[in-house]
Amino acid sequence: MTDEKILLVEKTEGVCVITLNRPEKLNSFNDELSFQLIDALKEAEKDKEVRAIVITGAGRGFCAGQDLQNRKFSDASDSKPSLSDSIRRRYNPMVIRIRRMEKPVIAAVNGVAAGAGSSLALACDLRVVSETASFIQSFTKVGLVPDSGATFILPRLIGATKAFELMLSAEKLEAKQAFEMGIINKLVPQEKVLEEAVTWAKQLAKGPSKAFALTKRAVNAAIFADLEERLEYEAHMQEIAGRSEDFQEGVTAFLEKRTPAYKGK
Repeated sequence: MTDEKILLVEKTEGVCVITLNRPEKLNSFNDELSFQLIDALKEAEKDKEVRAIVITGAGRGFCAGQDLQNRKFSDASDSKPSLSDSIRRRYNPMVIRIRRMEKPVIAAVNGVAAGAGSSLALACDLRVVSETASFIQSFTKVGLVPDSGATFILPRLIGATKAFELMLSAEKLEAKQAFEMGIINKLVPQEKVLEEAVTWAKQLAKGPSKAFALTKRAVNAAIFADLEERLEYEAHMQEIAGRSEDFQEGVTAFLEKRTPAYKGK
């Protein structure tokens, strides 16, 4: 284990609250946090006492996506990590678990949700979001393809045209804009995000869980039936992007805090 208590789990009144706890890194994912989140989701799904789940972040961020400083992404050698392998082992299982478990999952987005962190929030069934939060499809900033379900889920939420624009521009989508687009269910003050999400989850936990489960199953069948296939395609595209010179330049520029000079190679 690389860090201690980087994921917090609390269960109360039928609700499991899962908190990403790397606040100094805006709760960005390293390997250990990824696997701990997958395990926590598995346990929450199996636990018959848990009838609703809330996912949130500690501190001022929800999740900034992949921790680029945690891995040797800028290594030009053949030993640099396979992005498709990483996605298949770490990110896709999160998304699949959230979408396929027949319990409502609420994202309590307390701050920035970027890259895979944005994908994580979008994969949830419902979103309670801080007025000061934002969503960023930050992948193209480092020469990558949106993954963790982003190319599959975001167009289904807001339409292909606007989703494509956000993916290419990698610009910040403010919470108010996201609310107007229909991405967000509840927009609340920063200090009320977790409280509002947990209150809602407790209400759901007291509801007809069988009917909720069947409703989620029907929604999945209607618009998420080919989720696994699309996630695999994203992983394939990401492997190609991850072997590009543009990706190496993008990550190097990010770490050096300068503007990247892309060559389309």
